[in-house]
Amino acid sequence: MKAKHLNIPEDTALYNSIFREINDKIVLDKKKADRYFLFKFLFYGSLSIGSYAMLFIIINPFLFVLDFVFFGFVAVLLCFNFAHDFSHHAIFKRPFWDNIGFEFIYTLVGAHPEAWKGRHLNSHHFAPNVEHFDTDLAITGLIRVLPTSNLKWYHKFQHIYALFAYATYSLYWVCIKDFIVLSQSKHKDGVTKIKYYAVFYTLKLFYVFYLLILPLLFSHQPGLVIFISFIAMHLVQSIYTLLTFFITHHVTESNYPIADSDGLINTSWFKNQINSSNNFYPFSQIGNFIFGGVNNHIAHHLFPNISHYHYPEINVLLFQRLKENGITPSVTTYFGGIVSHLRLLKKMGVSVVN
Repeated sequence: MKAKHLNIPEDTALYNSIFREINDKIVLDKKKADRYFLFKFLFYGSLSIGSYAMLFIIINPFLFVLDFVFFGFVAVLLCFNFAHDFSHHAIFKRPFWDNIGFEFIYTLVGAHPEAWKGRHLNSHHFAPNVEHFDTDLAITGLIRVLPTSNLKWYHKFQHIYALFAYATYSLYWVCIKDFIVLSQSKHKDGVTKIKYYAVFYTLKLFYVFYLLILPLLFSHQPGLVIFISFIAMHLVQSIYTLLTFFITHHVTESNYPIADSDGLINTSWFKNQINSSNNFYPFSQIGNFIFGGVNNHIAHHLFPNISHYHYPEINVLLFQRLKENGITPSVTTYFGGIVSHLRLLKKMGVSVVN
C-alpha cells in the first residue's frame, strides 16, 4: 500500500512560494559549492588517510585503539558530510559520480549502500515519522518513540538503557541487518539479482579486508588488540550516529502523523517535513561543516536536491517565511537535542494513546 498525504492547497502554495523565493533571492553558486566540497573532502579525506596509515605505524596498543576509533569516527563524518548529499544527487552534475562517491563512502563504514539508499529516499523522505511507512522507525522493539506503538513493561526504563542499546547498532547493521535486508530483496531478473548479490558480498569482503585482515597482517598489534579496537570503533560510531540522527526526528517537539487504513496521512507533505524534523545550529557555518547539513534537517527534507553548503543561507529565508505564517520550526542545540530525545523516551515509556 502506497502512502499519500492530505492535499492542503494553502500548504502547497506556501511551499511553492518559498521555493520560488529561494530561486529568486539566493544565488546557488555551483563554483563556490564545489570549492567548499573540495576543501571539505581534502580536510576529512586527509584525516581518514592519515589515521588509517597510522594503524600500521603505531606500536603502543592503547594509542592504536584510540587511532582505530578516531578513523571510524572520521569515516562516519564522511558519511554525514558527503554520502547523504551523494544519495540525493546534490553535489555532482552527473548522478554517476554521486553514486560512485556514495557507494565508496558507505563501504568504508561497512554498510550496504544500495539498500540504505532505497529505504532513505523512498520511505523516510516521503513519510518521515509515519508508522508502517517510514522504515527508519523499524530499528528495534527495545525503543519506543511512536505514541501509537505497543507499550511494553521495559519501555519504562528505556531512557536509562537507550545509550547502551544504541552502542550496538552499527555492528548490528553491518553484520546482521544488511544480510536480513539482502534476504528480503526482490529481483525478478536473474542477472540483476546475481549482480546485486555479487556487489553486496564484494563490498562486505572489502570492509573485512581493509579493517581487519590488513591490520592483522601488517600492523604491530596482536589479534586481540585489533578485535578490541574494532569493537570500540563500532561503539563510538553507533552512539554518535544514532544520537545525531535521532535528534533530527525524535525530540519532545516531534510530530508523529497517522495514516488510515488506505494509507492517507493526516497532514500535508509540507507540514510533515517540518513538524517531524528538528534542527540544531541551523544558521551556523561551523555546525554545517561538522554535521554536513544533517543539522539543517527541515531544509534538507524540503529541498533534498540542494547541497547542504547552501542550507545556512536558505534557513534565514525559510525560517522567516515559516514564522510569518505561524509555523515555528523545532530548534535545539546538539546536547539539548540529546536531552530532549531522552525526555521523549521517558515520556513514551509510560504514555499510552487512547
